[in-house]
Amino acid sequence: MTNAASLEPLNFFWFIPTHGDGTYLGTDRLSRRPEFRYFKQVAIAADELGFEGALLPTGQSCEDSWITATGLSVVTERLKYLVALRPGLTSPTFAARQTAALDRLSNGRLLLNVVVGGNPTELAGDGIFLGHDERYEQAGEFLDIWKRLLAGETVDFKGKYYDLKGARSDFPTVSQPHPPLYFGGSSDAGQELAVNATDMYLTWGEPLQQVKEKIESVRAKAARTGRKVRFGMRIHFIVREDEDDAWRAAENLISNISDDQIERSWQRFQKEMDSVGQRRQAALHGGRRDKLVVAPNLWAGVGLVRTGVGTALVGTPQQIADRLREYQALGIDTIIGSGYPHLEEAYRVAELLFPLLGIDKNRRQGLRDSVANEFAVGNYGGTKLASAAG
Repeated sequence: MTNAASLEPLNFFWFIPTHGDGTYLGTDRLSRRPEFRYFKQVAIAADELGFEGALLPTGQSCEDSWITATGLSVVTERLKYLVALRPGLTSPTFAARQTAALDRLSNGRLLLNVVVGGNPTELAGDGIFLGHDERYEQAGEFLDIWKRLLAGETVDFKGKYYDLKGARSDFPTVSQPHPPLYFGGSSDAGQELAVNATDMYLTWGEPLQQVKEKIESVRAKAARTGRKVRFGMRIHFIVREDEDDAWRAAENLISNISDDQIERSWQRFQKEMDSVGQRRQAALHGGRRDKLVVAPNLWAGVGLVRTGVGTALVGTPQQIADRLREYQALGIDTIIGSGYPHLEEAYRVAELLFPLLGIDKNRRQGLRDSVANEFAVGNYGGTKLASAAG
């Protein structure tokens, strides 16, 4: 374990709520519709506050992440966009062309979040009927083709899931050899895909020991491949100057959720999802609102009704900074945060938490000017290939 005192400032991302936003979970009261005007407010705030980038979610209930990121990239200056790459939902050839176009339009501010899906019911609506492990196999073929296309190859490929002849993508990306690939998967199949094909392994927020075990498992698998994978964590934040205020805000967030809503969500997590990570999140609260503090300052209340990450760090700026340093000592170097509502909470996180993490304004400006600081390979986002993006 690394000495926390020697740790570098974290790379800190925010979230664009393309499925809607609000003050409370489980109700339309004080809700905000998923409209581009609001997404723009959140993105501009994140850009000005010094967040590294922003994650855009994907799914039936979300606005399309590619189109939304395209619109947001032209109204922000430095913010990077972590956009869903969906094997099975689109062809690797078309995805390569999309990637090149958006990376060039944004001058290298595109990052890709590989999403294979974890809800067979939703996947069926998209025409995807593959089993859990098959989806990861398909993603492996997809990423192999996608990378070769962006490297400038003319690709002939015949595999279990794809059969292509003479596939091409003629335009280069600004980021070389391609935009960085982020990926989260808790199953063995997911971890194997991570170490063989991606750059950043993401975990949802879990107690320290669980995250430690997951990182150790991924590192062991990566060692067998000779690849190095970095680690990030996706989690919500409820930070207040006073600890009691923070916990009141947490309770207020779920104050409109009924027991019936919790039960329906619990049944959905158990019966509809085949995502190992989603089941791990649900197991933290067990469908009960009376046992939501699962570790120091780690609260599982969001997961009572929300899919995806269901945990939040709750407390004072110093408490949350201490918890983040503990995760960082395990190997986490990137945080993808969020909070309800996302516009106001972006300000709270940046103004209260960033100074304690060593993310001062001057450093944030420097990092935002060069994506190369993130992966230290190639030229991610500077001006070296700006002519290619014109």
